[in-house]
Amino acid sequence: MTPVATWAAFTAKLRSRQAVAEQTMSFCFEKPANWAFKAGQFVDLTLINPLETDTEGNTRSLSIASGPHQDILMVTTRMRDTAYKRVLRSLPLGAQVKLEGPFGNLTMHNNVARPAVLLAGGIGITPFRSIVFWAAEEKLKHRIFLFYSNRRPEDAAFLDELKSLERENPNYKCIPTMTEMEKSRRSWQGEEGHIGYELISKNLKTVAPPALHTAIYYIAGPPGMVGDLRTMLTNSGVDDDDIRAEEFIGY
Repeated sequence: MTPVATWAAFTAKLRSRQAVAEQTMSFCFEKPANWAFKAGQFVDLTLINPLETDTEGNTRSLSIASGPHQDILMVTTRMRDTAYKRVLRSLPLGAQVKLEGPFGNLTMHNNVARPAVLLAGGIGITPFRSIVFWAAEEKLKHRIFLFYSNRRPEDAAFLDELKSLERENPNYKCIPTMTEMEKSRRSWQGEEGHIGYELISKNLKTVAPPALHTAIYYIAGPPGMVGDLRTMLTNSGVDDDDIRAEEFIGY
């Protein structure tokens, strides 16, 4: 994640937390007055005087999952067994953390004639949740296609609300897909397999004219997925300038 702007650090209190998928939690903090960010950006979150620490340190870069229009600042993360995540999980409500940001340029383009194609893998959904809820709130005219890949429905944070948002925004479509349904305890009637050319082109054909080469593409997820999707898109004739990506490493 590459910073594009620098803000002085500030503190914010934890207001609430909840599990949003297996081994995945959201944390909502007070949003400082007169502080703003763009949907798709991230913050650096530092634990203050944590009870334990390790070699990975006390700071993580976390995408903002809430929309700019909301009065809270929400981050969502996989809960690995590290000192940072253990302390974060056990923070009492009202505890303060240090925040710095916003950073990042994985933000919506301005030209409404060009569809936005969001390609999310796992916890890479977080910046896109901010974008699609903000787009619905602002009634943006962009056509938005959100492709969301997970191993199982149990791992898919925000899945139900992301699908429900289609009723609020007629310009938005959510296409979730599962790659390891044989390991799931739930039924699934949707797409299966990894995000690829066939899945993308099938859904973009609904736009007139077909949007495969006119869209702006956004990719967020593990490095391997990001690299594979970028290669697939460029091999399909998509201009590299029309691809924006963010790798989630060590989340």
